Amino acid sequence: MRTVAIIQARMGSSRLPGKILMPLGDRTVLEHVVARTRACPLIDEVVVATTQGPQDDVLLPVLERLGVPCFRGSEGDVLERYYQAALQQRADVVVRVTSDCPLLDPQVLTRLLEAFFVARAGETPCDYLSNTLTRTFPRGLDAEVFSFEALAQAHAEAREPYEREHVTPFLYFHPDRFALNDFRDDADASGHRWTLDTIDDYRLIEALYAALYRPNELFSTREALSYLDRHPQLVQLNAHVEQKKIQEGA
Repeated sequence: MRTVAIIQARMGSSRLPGKILMPLGDRTVLEHVVARTRACPLIDEVVVATTQGPQDDVLLPVLERLGVPCFRGSEGDVLERYYQAALQQRADVVVRVTSDCPLLDPQVLTRLLEAFFVARAGETPCDYLSNTLTRTFPRGLDAEVFSFEALAQAHAEAREPYEREHVTPFLYFHPDRFALNDFRDDADASGHRWTLDTIDDYRLIEALYAALYRPNELFSTREALSYLDRHPQLVQLNAHVEQKKIQEGA
């Protein structure tokens, strides 16, 4: 069974253009996401899925230097992009992460995949598992795991624009058709925002990297939470930022 992590990435963010190449220590945001995803031992391949637009040509030398496969597809139809990337990589299991989460934790990815494989091997089927259906992890550790068969079905049948743009709503908005599993942590840290959408998000993430990052080492979620407990003023840097909503039928 081949497990492929697909990182969606593009330069044309509406709120913070070029954010995935912003620096954090000695690497860019995208490089950190790649390194953290690759550190999960249950992932067989990591691929970056970007667009065919000329603005994303700048990503190619970065990915070539990292030795990361790159798939280029539709900018607006991200579901199509994911499906074609998974097909090209012969994925049986797909892990979806985004390039604006430079605190992604490989330990969380490992636990998520272990839970998915256990569920798939049991009597209760599992098509989709994520830590986002009920949030207990900081926003920015988001990851979804689903079978290629479920992705192919969504690709064939999803019609609404929001289903095509956001990849997985067709799955989790149809619990009558797909077996959905929820992955929760023991403690609720969902009030923390560690994803990169605005310059204030960057200020918080940059502060965490300045304090905790060492070259060729990955600091953990626990270390980041502990640091913020000791420096609670940092949490206020982006406490006002609102996440864009994905609404069924929107």
